[in-house]
Amino acid sequence: MLGLQPCAMDPEAQTVAAMIGLYCRAHHSAETVPCEACAGLLAYALERIEKCPFGSRKPVCNKCTVHCYKPEMRARIRVVMRFAGPRMLLRHPRLAIRHLVRSRRYFE
Repeated sequence: MLGLQPCAMDPEAQTVAAMIGLYCRAHHSAETVPCEACAGLLAYALERIEKCPFGSRKPVCNKCTVHCYKPEMRARIRVVMRFAGPRMLLRHPRLAIRHLVRSRRYFE
């Protein structure tokens, strides 16, 4: 996985880390360590998840009523998610299915 390890108990952090890892390996030829830009994005995303006002009841980001990412970082993570999202079912099926279940559970 990536050099920065998300909390083992937080599925949102694991999913984001896996998505950034998929994106970085495909676009920046990083095998084990993310490039500097991806490491910065991962650190920012993990900080945002940690400071989420919803805590353990946090919805997935696209269903959230509070958008806590800065516009530049939001655009970067959106590019990563668009690339990695379809590939998650093959590379990380548990995380992908868990994310899909969580996206249906909250705010519907």
